[in-house]
Order: sequence, then structure tokens, then C-alpha cells
Amino acid sequence: MKYILIFLMLFMPLYPAKVTESIWPKEQMFSDYLKSRDIPKSFLDTIAREDRKFLSEIRKNHTFYELRDDNGTLLQALIPISEVMQIHISKKRDTREYLFDIIPIEYHSEEYYAKVVIENNPYTDTLEQIQNENVAKRLSTAIIHAVDGTKLRKGDEINFIYIQKTRMGKPILIPDIKVVRVKRGKKEIFVYVDEDGDGFTQVGKSVSYQAKERKKKVYTKRVPIEGKGSKFIMPLKKVRITSRFSYSRYHPILKRYRPHHGTDFGAASGTPLLAVNNGIVTYASRMGSYGNVVKIKHDGGYESLYAHQSRIRVKKGARVKKGEVIGYVGSTGRSTGPHLHFGLQKDGRWIDPMKVLGKKSINASLVKKFVKYEEVVTTKHKRVVIKDAQKYKNKLLRAMKTNRASYVWEKN
Repeated sequence: MKYILIFLMLFMPLYPAKVTESIWPKEQMFSDYLKSRDIPKSFLDTIAREDRKFLSEIRKNHTFYELRDDNGTLLQALIPISEVMQIHISKKRDTREYLFDIIPIEYHSEEYYAKVVIENNPYTDTLEQIQNENVAKRLSTAIIHAVDGTKLRKGDEINFIYIQKTRMGKPILIPDIKVVRVKRGKKEIFVYVDEDGDGFTQVGKSVSYQAKERKKKVYTKRVPIEGKGSKFIMPLKKVRITSRFSYSRYHPILKRYRPHHGTDFGAASGTPLLAVNNGIVTYASRMGSYGNVVKIKHDGGYESLYAHQSRIRVKKGARVKKGEVIGYVGSTGRSTGPHLHFGLQKDGRWIDPMKVLGKKSINASLVKKFVKYEEVVTTKHKRVVIKDAQKYKNKLLRAMKTNRASYVWEKN
């Protein structure tokens, strides 16, 4: 919230200004945006090289905010690149110069009360009476296993306390329902909701529940690593992870929060780097703060990146096989010491490499698993521990006693 307040207050004492919200067009490039806002072309040259790669991460069809003066001049802009980070553009006072930064998105989190009188069903009535679709969905999930919805009748009542994050006064992300009270005729049921959104009528006790599981039988067969469509392997034979993929990591050199679109592997300088799968080398040269870089395009829309190499062993256009040495660990570019920064893109978007890479580096062949699944139903038990369950129940009872009005989103 503090960034929003800074955003609103920085210029308003000096200029009459207005905040507007817009949707970022799917096909709009960042350079097109600058041109449409009459921002000098030279502004792009002021953006640090390591920050330019985040321009392609701007969230298409998502809301962004602008502050303009009475003449329509852009004073500031907040443009999301993920759910937690955003681009911040600000105009220097009394000049045509603009500043660029990447800052965390700050949300305002507040507690709300809702009262829903049943006319049709919990979801439809909550949506109609509260006018927040995510709240309606979350409520349905919370009570589905704790309350028999088929026994609810017209005039029955549901009361609940929930926490909703907002940005610029509008609800965003999934609400967190804390406690629900269902009045069905003369019967009263309290449902306590855990972090996953599941509701329970009792806390502090062990409860049983039915879970569907797939029982599997595994067959293994050793196959050559050259096989098309084979599993991705690790880029080094010995794996030691020093920094994981993150949308908001504190940069050890820049001393600022920046997305970290890759996994860092610690290794001695000169350690061979392996192609994680068959592919074609699309880049093999110096790349700014990444130092010496090799990029390889693979089947299925994947492209891998190996940064900070001491020496590159392949050339652009070369075909490489999985497990082939394509370079050596180094510390070129912006680096605190010898390591590999490994990045992986899927259809042009950065993804967490560790969700794709195999657990072991490959030698001459690999063991391929063939799995047959059989679905079974088992009874499981878990102890229900929900933090502050009694506190939120007391809050709900007070709100009901004072006949507190529901917060209606569109109305307010």
C-alpha cells in the first residue's frame, strides 16, 4: 500500500492530477507504449541492461495504472510484470526526463463481514448479494464438505468473516475465508476454514476423510539418451543449487529486489556444462551481465540458457545432443563467483527449471519408467489445526449481534 500512497501523493501537492487504470493490449510493445505517452525514445537507453529483459514480462490484458496532470502528461505509471513485481515509471519534476525502476506490488489487506440469505444456493446468492465472484467461489469450497447444501431452504442464512486483498480499492487475488456460520432452520453450524480453503466443523481433533489415490506399478527399461523426446537432464554431473527460481529475489550485487528467472548451480571454474536435451544452438556469445552465454532451442517450445561461462565450446547453428559438453563454468559478466546461471523458457516465458529437469545427469543411457495406474479410495486421517479459529468466531458473533451490514463490492 505504501507504493500506492507514494504514487498518489508525490505529485498531487504540486499539480492537479488524476489516476487512471487501463488494460495493457495483448500486442502492445513497451516501445509502442512509450511513443503513445510522448516519452522520449532515449528513455530506453537509461534502462539498465539487466532490467530490459523484464520488459517482455509485462502482463498482457492486465490492469496497469497511470497518474497524469491536467494536460494529459504522464507523471507516473505502475505496470505489473508478475503478481508480486511491477515496473515503475516516474517523471522528473520540471523536465522531460523519466526514471525507471522495478518495485514490489503492495496490496492492502482488510477484514470483511458478509451475510447471505438463501434464495437459490450459496454460490448464486453470495455472488448476487456480495458481488464478488471469488468470494462466492471460496465460500462454496469452504462449506461443500461440512454442510449438506441440499438441505438448505429459502430464508436460511450464511454469515462469514473473510480477508480480501485489494489494489487501488479493487479486490485482487483469492480471498481468505476464516469462519462461516450456517443457520439451517433452527440448527446452527460453524465451519472453520484452513489455509487451503477447506472447511471443518471441529478443530484440534483428528478427522477422517475419503481420498482417491492412484496405485501404480512401475516398469523400467534402459534406453539411449539420444532418443527423441527424452527427459531433460541436469546441466552438470554434480548438482549443488545456490539460488532458486524466484519472482522476487534480493540481488546480491545490485542490492535490490529483482526477479531471478533461473537456477544458480555452484561449481568450480572449468567444470563442463552439459546440454540438457537435444537441440540447436541459437546463441553462443557475450550477453551483457550474463557474460558468456549459450542458448539452445529444444523440441516442445523449450529454450535453455547457460550463463557466466569461462569458455564456450559450441557455435551458433550447431546441433547438440543431450549430455554433450557445450561450455565450462566461469564467472564472466555480473557474478559473485564461479557458477552456472541456468534459465529455461517454455513458449517464450521463463519457467522454474527444477520442475522440468531430471534428478540426475545422464551418462550413456537412462532408465525410462513405464507406469500403470489403478484408482483406489482410501480413508485418511489428519489433525485439524486452524490458527485463531476461536478469535474469528468471536468476531463473527459480534458482527451478527450488532447486525453489521455486509460489504457489497460493486456498491462500495
